[in-house]
Amino acid sequence: MKLRQPTDFLILEELEDKGRNVATNLAQHTGKSRKNVNTRLPVLEDYGLVQKIGPAERSGLYEITRLGKAAIIYQDEYDDADDFESLLE
Repeated sequence: MKLRQPTDFLILEELEDKGRNVATNLAQHTGKSRKNVNTRLPVLEDYGLVQKIGPAERSGLYEITRLGKAAIIYQDEYDDADDFESLLE
């Protein structure tokens, strides 16, 4: 799992704080570019940290998962952990 700091954690924190959201809003709230957020969301989804939800398949609406919430909790240990994925589980 290769997370981009601080961008990925900012996205996760925003989803935890505000609930499900789309890339445009996440970009505005995190101060990151929409392109950057749009690039990172599918990566975070592949890692199981966020989940794309309906109503339409291409809606772009995401929410944080249980694993994503764990990533926030262990954020300070990311740089020192040999296997961050194992730490989350």
